Amino acid sequence: MKENILEILKNLNFTEYEAKAYLTLLQESPLTGYAVAKNSGVPRSRIYEVLDSLAIRGDILVSPGNTPQYTPVPAKELIKSRRMKAEENFELAEKSLAEFEHSASDRENIWNITGRNEILEKVKDCILSAKKRILLEVWKEEFEELESVLIQAAKRGVNVTIIAYGEIFSDFANVYLHYMGDEITEEYGGRWIVVSGDDSEVVAGIVSMGKDSRAAWTMHVGLVMPITEVMIHDLYLMEIMEKHKEILEESFGENLVNLRRKFSIYPDFKKHYVD
Repeated sequence: MKENILEILKNLNFTEYEAKAYLTLLQESPLTGYAVAKNSGVPRSRIYEVLDSLAIRGDILVSPGNTPQYTPVPAKELIKSRRMKAEENFELAEKSLAEFEHSASDRENIWNITGRNEILEKVKDCILSAKKRILLEVWKEEFEELESVLIQAAKRGVNVTIIAYGEIFSDFANVYLHYMGDEITEEYGGRWIVVSGDDSEVVAGIVSMGKDSRAAWTMHVGLVMPITEVMIHDLYLMEIMEKHKEILEESFGENLVNLRRKFSIYPDFKKHYVD
């Protein structure tokens, strides 16, 4: 009978010595550490380590004094505590594993978003979840709808950097006015938006087609990393143009038109992504 109970206690995360000490105290208590060792068969060299472990876990109680004495938590109370702890662990495991599964799925998928309002809502979600940095490439029209959530992010201490097409001014963000805002709007025949949150998620797409606007949201590192780096390189170029525009235009033409011509497949520069 005693051997069966020892096995049951082991299934409740008792070590063999802990189970023997607890059963001994159930049979007779209070006892000194010396008496527990003598009656349980736990080596005297280990008994106080074992009793301390039980006490820290709340399975036994210790009376203070020159010679501490030990008494067990009643068996019903022990089982109730173990059951509650197990339920808490199951609930935590269920929630954590579901979140992990969802997060892992998100990291592998690319999600399509249709409609300008829906795209802007996803951009807002990305902004609100950022903790360190937001990179945003945006036209004035969309900026006005995002400004309030960007202010919230800045107040949380998030660094907000904006590549702006059109006259965007802000006292809470680092704003870089693109030197070719009007020309790019004409060339592409529409407006796009790109946001990178904490270098871990990206929303990117066309937002000037109303309900037919299209964008993608992803946490896939294979897309997040290059899209974020393209935005950073845009910032490099704008810093360089700010300081050395005259020199660069001597070599590459106004607004670097020669470079644009060199790398464009369209003679008139007009892209055909949006028809």
